[in-house]
Amino acid sequence: MIVDTLNPKVGLLTDIDCTSGGKRIFSENDLEWLGLMRCLRDTGMPIAQMCRFAELARAGAGTVAERTALLEEHARSVEAQLELLLRQQRNLHGKIAFYRRDCTS
Repeated sequence: MIVDTLNPKVGLLTDIDCTSGGKRIFSENDLEWLGLMRCLRDTGMPIAQMCRFAELARAGAGTVAERTALLEEHARSVEAQLELLLRQQRNLHGKIAFYRRDCTS
């Protein structure tokens, strides 16, 4: 759940305005940032890497190369996961076809 990564102690969100009742007020930039964090989380990026990315982003334009490298590394990891899932899917389809042939014989 994204709520887990929104914990202020984690360090992914900073300087979020709140109402007098304590409810968060998200700006357009905040929502874009949350979208990126959700994307990274949904692709399996570890929280530690997400925190590193957030730290680099807060440090400014001088960290663009390092942020890019971090995202490229994660993209390679996602690609490897996709390849594994596709191989597993092919195996599943093969087993389904086997059982369907077996049931119709």
